[in-house]
Order: sequence, then structure tokens, then C-alpha cells
Amino acid sequence: MRFASIVVLAAALLASPAAAQTGGNAIPPTTISLGTATPGGGFPLYGNAFAQAMNAADPSLTIAPRNTKGSNENIPLLEKGELDLALVAGEPAYEAFAGIGRAPVRLKILTAIYSNPGMFVVRADSPYRTIRDLVGQPVAFGAKGSGLPILARYVLDGLGLRQDEDFKAIYLDRAGDGPAMVEDGRVAALWGAGIGWPGFAAVASSASGARFIAPSAEEITRIRAKHTFLKPLLVPAGSYPKQSEPIVSLGSWSFVLTREDLPDDVAYRLAKTLHGVEASFCKQLAQACETTASNTVAAAPKPELIHPGVMKYFREIGVVK
Repeated sequence: MRFASIVVLAAALLASPAAAQTGGNAIPPTTISLGTATPGGGFPLYGNAFAQAMNAADPSLTIAPRNTKGSNENIPLLEKGELDLALVAGEPAYEAFAGIGRAPVRLKILTAIYSNPGMFVVRADSPYRTIRDLVGQPVAFGAKGSGLPILARYVLDGLGLRQDEDFKAIYLDRAGDGPAMVEDGRVAALWGAGIGWPGFAAVASSASGARFIAPSAEEITRIRAKHTFLKPLLVPAGSYPKQSEPIVSLGSWSFVLTREDLPDDVAYRLAKTLHGVEASFCKQLAQACETTASNTVAAAPKPELIHPGVMKYFREIGVVK
């Protein structure tokens, strides 16, 4: 797959700049694979919208989304060249770039996609109102292989809690299975993250309704004292049905990462296409309103982690010097 991808990309590169400079022959189609996650979660929702927006903006591009097990599978698939692009949550990306529990990756950032304030959702009639109330209860922490359980682990660790010992932790085969488990009482709470996350939206839209549990201000301070890479983030009022007040939590940014050897010209073309449709992409999907060039620069742990082809485009538009 990697060889075929490189051949197709190379063909596009040979035609693209040259054609533009020598009279404008048509750019041959370029197929780019995009790893997302299990059905029913936020990554497939975003990834499909991303592909639609990009393919419509540049007919010579074909972004092909592919369901995977999530961030923890996407990273090795990128390293092996079996994916060109993939969605990766902030915590797995942080660990991979820092070499925590493994050798540091040499992958690159194409774009930051959206912030991920983490929190729990319970039924509106639930007796649970704080994180401590959930200790000892069955809690769905997200899909196996996704970044959500990793975010939860850091948040709980900052509070002196152990995810698998202090809770009856459940890991889902499909992200979309969680809301029904909250509704019928199989779990006391579902952990998730983000604005417009499908799992939260499903619980909030259910007959029982929803209530959200996020760390308190004092808990956020404690968590950040131990895990400084987590940032305070806001879930604006109205992000979910019947959510009348803003929710302050903490988390990190998710990214579209690229395989290490994605050619600079391809990354440049992708960045130019993506940020040329920021406004229309935002109208298409609420989460995409955070997918901006400036947010990518701000969210990247280090500037050098942004793909060189993307940085070339950012310099051209004045986002970086």
C-alpha cells in the first residue's frame, strides 16, 4: 500500500508544479488514505467531513477515510506507511512525540483539528455529581485503542485515582456503543471529550437527558500541577442539547498527523486546500471551526513537529515568520 501511495503521489508531484509553470496541464488525481477510528465516535465524523471538504475544494485530491481502532492503531500504521494521514488524539500524540513508553516517532503534524475538553456524562436523573462520586462505579472510558482512555488516565492520575482499580472500567469495541449503556444503566457514566462529540450528543438527546461532570477548579489546578501539558478548555453553553451553562474542563488538541515521508509538495497542497476552505468547513461541521492555521501553530508541542510543507504555506500567509 505504501509503495502504491508513493507512486501515485510522486506522479502528482511531477505533474503539479510543472504543469502550473508550463501552461497548465491537468493535475492527475492523488489518492490519500486517512485513518479515523471506530464508527460512532468523533474521529469518523470529523474525518468524513474533512474528506468531503477537501475533495470538493480540489477535485484532483481524493482523501479516502478508513475506520481503524483509533489513535493507538493509527500511529503505527503511519510509521509503517500504511496510512498517509491519520487522526490522533492529543495524549497519544504527546506520548509518541516525547517517546513515552516507546521510541519517539518521526511523524509530522498536518493540522490541529479541535480541542478536547474531557468530562463524564451521566443521565440527568443520576445521583452522581462529582468525579469522586463515580469511584467504584462501572464507567465506559471509550473505545479500545482510542485516545479517550489515555486522557482519562492522566486526568484521574492527577487526582490520585487509578482508572482500572478505582473504577469498574469498561473499554468499548465501538465508540457508538457507549450512549446506550448510559441510558439503560449498564454504566454509571461515559467518558468523552470535545465539542459536538457524538457520544455526548446522543446521551443529551436521549429521553433521560444528560448531566456533565468535569473536574472542579481546584481539581483542575491539582491535575495541571502534575500533568502540565493538559490545558484548561471551555465547552461553550449550547454545545449539547439542554446544556445551558458553559463547562470548564481540561484536555489537549487532536491532530491530523502525516507519515514521515509524505512529500513536502503534497503537504503544502493539502494545507493550502484545507485552510482555503476554513469558513465553509466550519459551516459544515461545528468542530471544524477550530481547524485553523493559527490554532495549529499554537497547539503544536514544538514548531518543528509541523510538516515542512505546511510550514512553507504558513510562512506564505504570515502565520509564522
